[in-house]
Amino acid sequence: MSIQVREYYHEKQLECEAEIKRFERQINIFSFLRLFVLIAGIFLFYQTISYSLIWLSFVLVFLLILGFAWLVAKQSRFQKHADYFRNLSIVHSNELNSLDRKQNIYSDGSAFTDDLHPYSSDLDIFGKGSLFGMINRSATNWGIVKLAGWLKGPASKAVIQERQFAVIELGANLIWKHHFQAVLLFANKAAEDQSAELFKFLNISIDKSASWLIIYVRWIPIVFLVTVIGSWFIPSLLILLSVLIVFNLIVTQQYHSRILKTDSMIGKMSRILEHFSEAILAIMDENWKSVMCRKLADDLKGKADKELSVQIKHFSLLISHLTFGLTAVGGILNVVMLWNIRQLFAIENWKKENHEGLKQAFDVLASFEALISLSSLNTNYPEWCFAEINEQENYTLKAKSIGHPLIPSLQRVDNDYLLDNQLKIDIITGSNMAGKSTFLRTLGINTVLALSGAPSCALSMEVSRMLIFTYMRIRDSLNESTSTFKAELDRLQALIKMLDNSGKVYFLIDEMLRGTNSVDKYLGSKAVIEKLIAQNAVGIVATHDLQIAGLEKKYPDYIRNYYFDIQMEADEMRFDYKLKEGECKTFNASLLLQRIGIYPENQHQQD
Repeated sequence: MSIQVREYYHEKQLECEAEIKRFERQINIFSFLRLFVLIAGIFLFYQTISYSLIWLSFVLVFLLILGFAWLVAKQSRFQKHADYFRNLSIVHSNELNSLDRKQNIYSDGSAFTDDLHPYSSDLDIFGKGSLFGMINRSATNWGIVKLAGWLKGPASKAVIQERQFAVIELGANLIWKHHFQAVLLFANKAAEDQSAELFKFLNISIDKSASWLIIYVRWIPIVFLVTVIGSWFIPSLLILLSVLIVFNLIVTQQYHSRILKTDSMIGKMSRILEHFSEAILAIMDENWKSVMCRKLADDLKGKADKELSVQIKHFSLLISHLTFGLTAVGGILNVVMLWNIRQLFAIENWKKENHEGLKQAFDVLASFEALISLSSLNTNYPEWCFAEINEQENYTLKAKSIGHPLIPSLQRVDNDYLLDNQLKIDIITGSNMAGKSTFLRTLGINTVLALSGAPSCALSMEVSRMLIFTYMRIRDSLNESTSTFKAELDRLQALIKMLDNSGKVYFLIDEMLRGTNSVDKYLGSKAVIEKLIAQNAVGIVATHDLQIAGLEKKYPDYIRNYYFDIQMEADEMRFDYKLKEGECKTFNASLLLQRIGIYPENQHQQD
């Protein structure tokens, strides 16, 4: 199936390249036509002047401006289409790279890296080579934050199921979701949050303007026009016209700083808002089947039956008008009709009526970006499963052929695991590099995926709604004067505290208390496990210490033993990375030390 997906992306990429070439040809043609019209217009204007056809000269100039403007508009439209297909080609190319496990063009979520989080650091949820870096398709900062939030903790069963159906729908609707990604690609890795200044502006209270000025601004274009026409017949009205011009200049100057401040905050948002408007329109025009997508689309319905996409497009137009008013031509319009003040009042009125609606629209866009991110797994790896959420009293984590999603399918080894409405602590022993740590991360990261509503890398999976807690990469800190052992104690304390204060917590511990001597390590590990049993805690402890495996005899109803081993073939180690029941009997540390010249060969033979 992945071959079919790859072929689809490649085919679409070729289609995009053909469209780009087609529009580039159109752009070149219209560039030539613009030059031709300009040269022809100058020549004809010169001819009309030569023959003293003044009236024809004015008509010619008027037609030249109209024709040139039409050509510019047409060429701009072709440029917009070419840019769109370039973005769409990038989207398809990125999916091909994702299948090959190459660099994703979207954020890897490094900003969310947190060593104190219950599991995100140990399970590689954020950062380089992370789960977030693999699945993220969010271009906007809002979408990135939304997706990160979904991966930081489990959702409720109802929300998980809603997301699952939405992900399935989006995963099958490739044309729509790639169009949506292409429209929002402009925001990807932008130098700054594209919407930050906009919402900063929207949150600033509006300075109330005098009611007489609002009325004056509304009627001044008509008054000015009537005065100009009247002065043609009644010359004394020129005095009134002069007064209007001077008064308009004074009023414009009084509002100049307010206008400049508004333009500095949102002046560059016009084109950006057009993109957002197009993305919103794409959501509203689609006939959604899943409950979550329908709910999100309904949230985009604005006031007075005006769709938010239309309202945002209108806002974009107002910003363009304000920016135009700061040009030389705009200066004339300010004299005639107080253009900038008119646009400022319109923007502030829009702000008052649509502030909350715009926030909601961005939240909907973020939700769709997060859903599309999760759906990338469903599209690219259709063999992965959606987990069933178990609500029984005890803990459930059942998986068939579960593998680590960050390891390519040809390299990873899948395993089965069964915890069926039970309270158990599993002890996993095994040789170095046999797969213990990877298996713990496999269970953890797939549970995170399952409880976010995404597909899991397994043939089938059933899991309780629970919080994962990991104890794996314990590091010292010179800045905080924290030793490895102290860091381990802090992590264990955090686990105990979480067990006291949270609901279901499933722990994954990899080689606890490694920062002390072997005697204290065993005694401490044994005490920790017995403390966890006393608190009815559930999880897995991976260790090299075979004495820990002996706890099964003392707690046969609570502790289970599993192991990963190696096969020795003529001093060659063979790893099968398969989980087996019981205790490990084969270890390889001495052989590994011998290979790098530390452990004497004869000593190894004696051992």
